[in-house]
Amino acid sequence: MPANDYARINLRASPEAKAMIERAAALMGTTVSAFMIQNAYEAAQKLVAEWETITLSDRDRDAFLAALENPPEPNAALKRLMRGE
Repeated sequence: MPANDYARINLRASPEAKAMIERAAALMGTTVSAFMIQNAYEAAQKLVAEWETITLSDRDRDAFLAALENPPEPNAALKRLMRGE
């Protein structure tokens, strides 16, 4: 990948955090940058997936599916809304 395809991320860390990250990167046999990017990326993916996923209980899932299969008749307020009133 060409160098132009990368974006820079700058951050500051306490000396203790820096030393721990350097140690962990060395244990993994990688650079600090690669270690930080990989771990931050994985954490970001997990967080985004959690926020974008809706988990329903069995009862709620069944109610949702039942509503999809047998939707209620539109009420007067919905009919007015759909007509733009």
